[in-house]
Amino acid sequence: METGALGKTYPDGALIFRQGEAGDCMYVIQAGHVDVLHEREGQEVLLTTLGAGDIFGEIAIFRQEARSATVRARGEARVLTLDKRAFLRRVHEDPSLAYRILQKMSNRIRELSTELAQLKAGSHG
Repeated sequence: METGALGKTYPDGALIFRQGEAGDCMYVIQAGHVDVLHEREGQEVLLTTLGAGDIFGEIAIFRQEARSATVRARGEARVLTLDKRAFLRRVHEDPSLAYRILQKMSNRIRELSTELAQLKAGSHG
């Protein structure tokens, strides 16, 4: 196992990354929880809370874009960071990792599509 494979432990409320920052890696929650927040006009809105086994920041592996949300530890959280090279190496070692990540991304797309449909239906009523 490589150095740093155990991830980094963040104390409660610690910033993992901020919306608008450049991103070049993804994260895997090994233990604990993180809050995903959207910042708008100085206010933070909680989008979701993720737990052990969940991933976040994965878009940065595929696209060089600014982070679309802020992520903070909720309670103590241990989080593994994977840059693109480490991600590709892990996928080569365990191809099912790519499948699991695609499955999680697909679930998020479905949830967002459902929320969008509900918002659109509500705005016409």
